[in-house]
Amino acid sequence: QVQLVESGGGLVQAGGSLRLSCAASGRTFSNYPMGWFRQAPGKEHEFVAAISGSGGIRYYADSVKGRFIISRDNAKNTVSLQMNSLKPEDTAVYYCAANHRGWNTRHNKDAYDTWGQGTQVTVSS
Repeated sequence: QVQLVESGGGLVQAGGSLRLSCAASGRTFSNYPMGWFRQAPGKEHEFVAAISGSGGIRYYADSVKGRFIISRDNAKNTVSLQMNSLKPEDTAVYYCAANHRGWNTRHNKDAYDTWGQGTQVTVSS
């Protein structure tokens, strides 16, 4: 089992950048694809990005493609989300999550069995 803790959220102006980190505990961290989701007030969880267990494959939602970069360091048990050119519509609580069902379910939140507590990102216009 993997436990996850996010950090790095905050308030930033539109056009700015933030880097989110997710620290994982658990000896089999590198076995799992990892993902980032976000939830804005009154909305469902939205898929943001996913990365394969080895880190060699990355997948992004169209809304963040070209602006966000997901990465992982299996030696340090961390997953990161570099967010650039932020927009007010990126405002949400961001969650990292571990996918225990495989890469072909990377965009499906129901495939992620372990979630962090979330970190707030607020982008002002």
